[in-house]
Amino acid sequence: MQIKEIIVVEGKNDTHRLKRFLDCTTIETGGTGLTSETMARIREAQKRRGIIIFTDPDYPGQKIRHMIDKAVPGCRHAFLPKAEAVDHAKRKVGIEHASEEALLEALREVRTAIPEEVREETPGWLELHEAGLLAGPGAKEKRRRLGEALHIGYANGKQLLKRLEQFQISRREFYEAAAKLEDDQP
Repeated sequence: MQIKEIIVVEGKNDTHRLKRFLDCTTIETGGTGLTSETMARIREAQKRRGIIIFTDPDYPGQKIRHMIDKAVPGCRHAFLPKAEAVDHAKRKVGIEHASEEALLEALREVRTAIPEEVREETPGWLELHEAGLLAGPGAKEKRRRLGEALHIGYANGKQLLKRLEQFQISRREFYEAAAKLEDDQP
């Protein structure tokens, strides 16, 4: 599979893992210490070929994603569920630990961040509360499963609302995913 855009990853192990089965170009951030030189390369890559941010599904990965997304408009995002990126033996989380199938699925479901000024009406606090995503037993797990279903990654309540807006998740799409969560309950 060939990827036209440049994929932004955290480190060389992520690059090696992706290049085992993809024809792709990457830019490595070197972790959360993004340099101005790396950010300039990302901006230039966005102008020329477009970028896909594909960071680890953990706090540092989210921090890197946020820093790049804020500085480089129009980013595309690939999200990998945390459960798919864990090396239990080493107790580590990262893109480099995911299966080929999980990585390909994440890249097939890439989403584009929409600038605030063109965002349409998306679900709000009331809908999140009614769906049991903000508080109460199982709210965190429901948010995790919803993030996976919508391919926007795990987020706390405040960040979930922001991502629903950022990725233009319609009320219909939200309600369908939330209903499926209820249907999948044991």
